Amino acid sequence: MIHPAAAAASQAAAASGPVIPSGPALTPAPVIAVAPALGLAGLAGLPVHGVSLEHPDTVAAEHWLASLSPAPVLACTHLVRSPRPHVALSLVFADTAPELGAESPDAAAEHVAGRSGRAVLYPGVDLLVGTLRVADVLALSAIEKVEVLGGGEADPQALLDTGDFVRPQWRAGRLTLTTTPAAGDRLVPFETRNPTPCCAAH
Repeated sequence: MIHPAAAAASQAAAASGPVIPSGPALTPAPVIAVAPALGLAGLAGLPVHGVSLEHPDTVAAEHWLASLSPAPVLACTHLVRSPRPHVALSLVFADTAPELGAESPDAAAEHVAGRSGRAVLYPGVDLLVGTLRVADVLALSAIEKVEVLGGGEADPQALLDTGDFVRPQWRAGRLTLTTTPAAGDRLVPFETRNPTPCCAAH
């Protein structure tokens, strides 16, 4: 069953264009890099802040991210190897950023180039709940491409069970969601909220 709220929002999105949050006028702040449009036109030109607090994994990084006030309108995690392997973040705020801590130029650069980065917060993420058509995912959110692992782009009419957990990644300058086939001729995001350990059956 298609989520009713998402279906209604999909119709509105089709009429008015991508869902892009608005915010107060940007106050000049120290900038590490500047984001180009990259399919997120409403955020073009806003500062991209790279942050490295040496989180050991994405769970810890997302927990810290949830504590930020104000929250960023776009936030990605990045696997960084220097000075030791850890998770850094790239953040975009609609207004002045809060105190963030140590900078990560590498995370900011990867985000700006659209080479890598796993998006946790992005325009429209709150609408990606329940079961949606791939076309709805593209219309409702900043996700620019949905692909099936090893199978190319997903059929726009295919149904996606979001699991209320959708983490696209920057790939070749586009925010891309990778999916895998599931029961009932549906798709599910390749990354799940609670992945099954590879040794669970042993």
